[in-house]
Amino acid sequence: MSERETWTTEEFGTSHEGAVGVLLADGTVPGPVIVEMTSSGSGRSVSEWSAYDGRLGHGPRAAALRAVCSCGWSGTEHRLDWDKIGEQNLFEARLAAPDACTQEWDEHTEDVAMSAIPLPETFTTLLTQVEKEIEKLAKTSPLAALRAARRLEVTAVETSYWPAHDAHQDTTAEQAAAALGLNEDAARKLLARFGRWNPYH
Repeated sequence: MSERETWTTEEFGTSHEGAVGVLLADGTVPGPVIVEMTSSGSGRSVSEWSAYDGRLGHGPRAAALRAVCSCGWSGTEHRLDWDKIGEQNLFEARLAAPDACTQEWDEHTEDVAMSAIPLPETFTTLLTQVEKEIEKLAKTSPLAALRAARRLEVTAVETSYWPAHDAHQDTTAEQAAAALGLNEDAARKLLARFGRWNPYH
């Protein structure tokens, strides 16, 4: 597995894991770069966008950056102006493209949330209120705040058992994944965790 910075949200996890992706001049996605760590030539595999500067020992030179997501979505191509970058290290060149990629991926996850099955406004309002109460409690009694959070975990376990079984029986894996904003594997594991069965059986 090559190293690079990635982004996730608490709700969608690795189903929508984002990163800054690299495109070469011919429109292809390059493979990982091997960065040497010792004089013997051993190194680590890296696919962080800043490694694609085309210098000796590094991989090919990036022509554009774009936001990418593990779900297959990709954002706008941001072309790199190498006349301006010159001999600078990509990471130190203060490019606007990486921040733009982050913003576009944030908007993508917002779209995912909007396309997931909607929750009643009364529930989301109540949940927001509970979050604020726990944050308020944490300022005066961190342990009480932890107990409150634990009570939420217990409530989730107690109330999700039958919904998980009903959803497993009444919907396909594809339908469950779309409704939850997850990939099919993550949706299957979530139903199994709440329904208390082995996801691999």
